[in-house]
Amino acid sequence: RSQEASKNGKIYVVAHVDSVPTQVASSTKLLQQYAADTRKEAGALRAEVLIQISRPNHFTIVEVWQDKQAYDAHEAAAHTRKFREEIMPFLGSPFDERLHQLME
Repeated sequence: RSQEASKNGKIYVVAHVDSVPTQVASSTKLLQQYAADTRKEAGALRAEVLIQISRPNHFTIVEVWQDKQAYDAHEAAAHTRKFREEIMPFLGSPFDERLHQLME
């Protein structure tokens, strides 16, 4: 794919959030609110939070954005910055977010 085509394609975001076990309830509440706020944003096609079955303090956020511009606006949004700040004390490992494009 050309660089120009990549700029206009959907952005798939996968983030791993590992909470310390004593903060699962607080982390869950923050993640649920983050996903609800994210779903309301322009260009947000999907925002889900998954809980790992064998380790309930391990979460995965999956987001799909219409394009890179929508994702960039999300990154700059007040609720995104607030979420990252509030979840930080509950993390058992660094916040791990990776951007992807659909392989065609």
